[in-house]
Amino acid sequence: MSQAPPVPVDETARLQQLIDLDILDTLPEQAYDDLVMLASSITDCPISLVSLVADERQWFKARTGLDATETPRHVSFCAHAINEPDELFVVEDAMRDVRFAGNPLVTGEPGIRFYAGAPLTLSTGEAVGTLCVIDRQPRQLTDHEREALAALGRQVVAQLELRQLLLERETALQSSRRYQEILTAHRAELEESLLAEQLASMTDELTGVLNRRGLTVSGADLFERRRRLGRPLAALLLDIDRFKQFNDAHGHAAGDEALRTVAEVLSRTTRPEDVVARYGGEEFVVLVPTAIEEAVRLAERLRTAIAAEEVVGRPLTASIGAAAALVTHATVDELIADADEALYRAKDQGRDRVVLGVPD
Repeated sequence: MSQAPPVPVDETARLQQLIDLDILDTLPEQAYDDLVMLASSITDCPISLVSLVADERQWFKARTGLDATETPRHVSFCAHAINEPDELFVVEDAMRDVRFAGNPLVTGEPGIRFYAGAPLTLSTGEAVGTLCVIDRQPRQLTDHEREALAALGRQVVAQLELRQLLLERETALQSSRRYQEILTAHRAELEESLLAEQLASMTDELTGVLNRRGLTVSGADLFERRRRLGRPLAALLLDIDRFKQFNDAHGHAAGDEALRTVAEVLSRTTRPEDVVARYGGEEFVVLVPTAIEEAVRLAERLRTAIAAEEVVGRPLTASIGAAAALVTHATVDELIADADEALYRAKDQGRDRVVLGVPD
């Protein structure tokens, strides 16, 4: 037997918030889909959901790794989580937890063993659901994964409250003769503001190219397109040669200028469909949706263009590892790992060169 979740003390107000949001049974939206994809990727869990706990069911606004669109509330892990609106709710091994050991979602499909849910707590204090991740194996989250899941949960709340704000503005403007014109302007303004905020969160502040989060989102999209359409994909991993010595000799301001210079070279030399991101430190990734031969030619152009640049009167060089996406690659991270191995060999062979990864 499993324990039915307790009913929150603010249940009446909580359900009214769900009604006011007018979101149950709505069509999928990219913003929510992106967030569950990121939650699954960051925590390495196969299932992630935006779950809204209604009167008798939990309904999934967004989901990855699960076909079901809803489950009964009395077996819902999320219905437990909303009783702790300010804390991450974690079940490390459901089979060892008396609340869930007999739960049909544990003993049957989808075979839940691990659950972590970030309550979607509105600014008014009611938790209307969770952003949760699920695994079929017992596990723990690192502190970084906990913080990331909580942060993504706050982004879901921002989407919900933006929706609520739009609904309130629509209602207020319905009696105006200029309703359509004003509403369109407000929507454009809000969507532009939200888009700018989301873009900023995926952009490296120093160089202006994508950061690791942006690479995760764009890379997953390219990788899925490659899988679905059978298109080629290659990864270039670039490292500025002897960057630490350059930084030590000329200072961090010069090092920052070198990073910006390399990012500018990558941006102007690649195509609009290519993905350019700062991978960390002095490393950059370029994902190229093309055959590996063309990707290697691009890598040579990038290497040559960087070698033509100078910062504080000193020339720059870069080593580049290239790898092609194979059917054995399950994720874009595995593709980048192959490019990293090629980069290591490029540096070992003397730097300032392009080395192609050798398929297993």
